[in-house]
Amino acid sequence: MNVLLSKFTTKHNTAPFSQIKIEDYVPAFQEGIALAKAEIDAIVNNPETPNFENTVVAMDFSGDILDRLSSVFFNLNSAETNDEMQKIAQEVSPLLSEFGNDITLNAALFAKIKAVYDQKERLNLNPEQTTLLDKKYKSFSRNGANLPEDKKDKLREIDKELSKLSLQFGENVLAETNAFELHLIDEKDLAGLPEGTIEAARSLAKSQEKEGWIFTLDHPSYVPFMTYADNRELRKKLAIAFGAKAFQNNEFDNQEIVLKIVKLRFERANLLGYKTHAHFVLEERMAENPEKVFSFSNDLLAKAKPAAKKEFAQLTAFAKELDGIEQLEKWDGAYYSEKLKQQLFNLDDEKLKPYFQLEKVLNGAFTIAGKLYGLTFTEVFDIDKYHEEVMTYEVTNDKNELVSIFYADFFPRKGKRNGAWMTSFKSQYRKDGTNERPHISNVCNFTKPTETKPSLLTFNEVTTLFHEFGHGLHGMLADTTYPSLSGTSVYWDFVELPSQIMENWCYEPEALALFANHYETGEIIPMEYVNKIKESASFQEGLATLRQLSFGLLDMAWHGQDPTAITDLKTFETEQFKDTQLYPDVKENAMSTAFSHIFQGGYSSGYYSYKWAEVLDADAFEYFQEKGIFNKEVATKFKDNVLSKGGTEHPMILYKRFRGQEPKPEALLKRAGLI
Repeated sequence: MNVLLSKFTTKHNTAPFSQIKIEDYVPAFQEGIALAKAEIDAIVNNPETPNFENTVVAMDFSGDILDRLSSVFFNLNSAETNDEMQKIAQEVSPLLSEFGNDITLNAALFAKIKAVYDQKERLNLNPEQTTLLDKKYKSFSRNGANLPEDKKDKLREIDKELSKLSLQFGENVLAETNAFELHLIDEKDLAGLPEGTIEAARSLAKSQEKEGWIFTLDHPSYVPFMTYADNRELRKKLAIAFGAKAFQNNEFDNQEIVLKIVKLRFERANLLGYKTHAHFVLEERMAENPEKVFSFSNDLLAKAKPAAKKEFAQLTAFAKELDGIEQLEKWDGAYYSEKLKQQLFNLDDEKLKPYFQLEKVLNGAFTIAGKLYGLTFTEVFDIDKYHEEVMTYEVTNDKNELVSIFYADFFPRKGKRNGAWMTSFKSQYRKDGTNERPHISNVCNFTKPTETKPSLLTFNEVTTLFHEFGHGLHGMLADTTYPSLSGTSVYWDFVELPSQIMENWCYEPEALALFANHYETGEIIPMEYVNKIKESASFQEGLATLRQLSFGLLDMAWHGQDPTAITDLKTFETEQFKDTQLYPDVKENAMSTAFSHIFQGGYSSGYYSYKWAEVLDADAFEYFQEKGIFNKEVATKFKDNVLSKGGTEHPMILYKRFRGQEPKPEALLKRAGLI
């Protein structure tokens, strides 16, 4: 009996990790896909007239065994993997991708969905049902289901070409990154660098059987060098190499590839009936259209630019006074910013860490969730887990009903990828009169306790824990009918609101008093430190905002208009940067040829969403500040209109129901010290 293919008989129907054998996965995926296909066939072959229940709802609840199995497998492949798991991932990913295509290209299934969609005005659906119907219909129409056969073939051709080009783009960036090294043999060239950075460069040189130290364009080597190295000429050399990636007219050049990608994306959007690639993408985002993104970005730019200019002037004066630098260049920015920050705030992580013991910070997050949303977190020891370090909690509400199961997995180990994330092992949904509760997990990589010290967090790690816990609450408090609209299944530019808003409590004295105690003396963090944390949070925020906006506007310039007339990448890019440029241009450098977020990752026409979500979270938190950061009434409105609603309605409708108005950028500008 394959445990992955039956309903789990464990407490709260949790995943029975200890009973799963690695050889169970492949047969379970094969059988899971077969079962899901049979459910789709049953919908297609149903002789009854297609209606909302027998077609749309049936489709949303189909494949539940496959979904549950995929959650378990891919979550473990991130948090507790090995060579065998990775081989299985390579084997099953194409099967799942093929199964996905089989559904979206299933003409008979689409005909049934379309039949229901065409009569939606007469169906008397509630907002959640309407959203589900729209979403199911669009999952077909946005992938070409309405096109005649010849255009479907053209679409497949474009998609194939685009996937090849974006793969080639990434391979070129990687090849250029790996091809460069800065090899130093004179110890005085290392002046200013931290011990750990020097040590890493030394061991890299040793591994290549070379003398001295080697620095590369990889972030862990590049960033500290640009931030701390005193030798200006070497910073220049490294910075120019970094900015010239895939822009050197050699075999790894990405200029033609970028032009091909943007033109194919434009052609694809036109084929599907959209004006530009950005119009296609943004239809499924909170921002809705390119005009709104341009107006949002330019509005923010007008407010951030004066502050950025002022900060740039301050930095220029500081560099001149310190080292007689007449013209600040790109390779000077990080170096002098760090020096100025140390002079202004005299605050470093080593001073703060003793006040942030992991267990206390986690309990602080629990206490804050209790004060806001009436939740209680109780650690339990009778729920199966995939590693002994994982902690398991039952989350209950003030009526003592189960809200969620919560897994917390906080330390690095072999087999766990870097970074921090929230995920779920089981979604929330309502079926047959039962409200199935979710199983949510937060995974991070914090310093392990030692024999003499508990796990102590940097302030940055404290905000990371709260950020992921915010995503976690979005999953835990879900209360929707349909699984595909539950929890974090929301628009890309809305999903960061619940996570980013939680970070705000880390800066509030009232909240810090709940968990920031010295691990040895128990003393609450001194107010002087709290004030410095708050002050330094907005240090050079004008420059940072200008930089983010310049990337977002470049992305929209490539994708929000007809790109067919663009012939020279550098000329086009220089024109786009005109309004956001403070440092002199470097003729050997281009941004787009290594802008992997938009040409290899999933961010094309979406880079603006980083700033978009910041506006939402600052505006939402301002409401809490007006009424009190633990105000029950505001918290309940946030829970009822944002956290519990998932993707059941358009995010702006949900947000306005919570806030009473559309978000205004003023709150972000105020928090960032820009007004």
